[in-house]
Amino acid sequence: MSDAIKVGFVPFSAAPKGVLVVFCDETLKIGSVTRNALGKSADLIKRAAEANQFKGKTASTLDILAPEGVKIQRLLVVGIGKAAELKDKDFLRFGGVIAGKLNRASRATTVLAELPEAAMSTEQAAALATGLKLRAYQFTRYKTKKKDGEDAPLKAEVSVAVADVAAARKALAPSAHVADGVIMARDLVNEPPNVLYPEEFARRATALRKLGVEVSVLDVKAMTKLGMGALLGVAQGSARPGRMVVMRWNGGKSGEQPVAFIGKGVCFDTGGISIKPSGSMEDMKGDMGGAACVVGLMHALAARKARANVVGAIGLVENMPDGNAQRPGDIVTSMSGQTIEIINTDAEGRLVLADVLWYVATKFKPKFMIDLATLTGAIMVALGTEYAGLFSNNDELAERLFKVGNATGERVWRMPLGPEYDKLIDSQFADMKNTGSRHGGSITAAQFLQRFVDGTPWAHLDIAGTAMGAPKSEINQSWGSGYGVRLLDRLVADYYEAK
Repeated sequence: MSDAIKVGFVPFSAAPKGVLVVFCDETLKIGSVTRNALGKSADLIKRAAEANQFKGKTASTLDILAPEGVKIQRLLVVGIGKAAELKDKDFLRFGGVIAGKLNRASRATTVLAELPEAAMSTEQAAALATGLKLRAYQFTRYKTKKKDGEDAPLKAEVSVAVADVAAARKALAPSAHVADGVIMARDLVNEPPNVLYPEEFARRATALRKLGVEVSVLDVKAMTKLGMGALLGVAQGSARPGRMVVMRWNGGKSGEQPVAFIGKGVCFDTGGISIKPSGSMEDMKGDMGGAACVVGLMHALAARKARANVVGAIGLVENMPDGNAQRPGDIVTSMSGQTIEIINTDAEGRLVLADVLWYVATKFKPKFMIDLATLTGAIMVALGTEYAGLFSNNDELAERLFKVGNATGERVWRMPLGPEYDKLIDSQFADMKNTGSRHGGSITAAQFLQRFVDGTPWAHLDIAGTAMGAPKSEINQSWGSGYGVRLLDRLVADYYEAK
């Protein structure tokens, strides 16, 4: 995890240091441990709140410098709103809020993990600690000069005071591994494309072997033998050859069907011959956000030793416009045997996914497949950057994704599929074409993918608005968000792990 902040647990009896963080509700009520820690200065919160019009609303803060009567530098009060309305994800958010209020002078910080009526549960304290870590993440690998402002790394030591230190540490262990997976995904998305190209991406994925993940890398020769003409058609315009990486975590019962996650990994997308406008083209280094999520997810599941059999597969290419690039009008043959007329070479992600989906469906026969892809700008027109678009041929899988999305804050919204949309990608020259009409672009892209799932229960997450350049949040200030790792880890944990 990020080394910008170190988080540990201490007992309530430990003396606070530096910055003291406490919680209050909308009536400004505080807990008994908090009151004892503040002693005669306990009424300071109410007096300062009145002066600053602080109402204790959820995730609001009140900052009191050099409070009298207490041996601390700052008192930071975090509002929780109505205690009865708190949800699990709120504690992750609180951790992010606290980290956002720390600065380079905040070397030592103590957080009293206490609600007005009782100590936080060990799970709540663990979520708070995870939120601290996620918010503190920075990607400054290529900055040679650290400025005194935002670029300066935070080096804080945070002690979360809890009722039961051992239990809190135990509760944190799995969520810490998930946070590691999120940070791994963020790192991959943030890397520049001259550093992270298909071969290098594949090499980094092989590091999962240290956690017991079986990793195999398929090169151009192997994919050609399999007949992956759709994926290879995208890759043929680049000097960097394409790769497919297949990862397997066997944590469930021997012989049990796996669940499968597939990621689009276009390491850079110029649009190919149908070249994109130059404005913001640099953002297309993040067109592999789906693949980054799958690698981060596999790390999380393996590190926390998830009791499930899981397949992760990513198709890695660059979409470049050299003399060997595929052209609009070309017809390629996918691994499934279905032929595809290329109408627009910038509709390349679905071609990559088509072959990887078919490979996973036919080789592993999974319980379900979920693909993630920064696939269409159209999904941002429909949903903005707050929700990922969800398309599925299975109501149960879609409903489960919706529920865990709300629970984790990585939300999804279901979009329609149907024969009326499917016919829009029929071609007069091939079995299908790779784009439909201007309208319903994210839907026709999903209809295209559905033709390659071989009847497997399947969901497609269009994460174009959430994986990169999404609005900053309490737990993420990074351009690459790592979206999807927490969502899918929770899906596996809640519904598909052996109990």
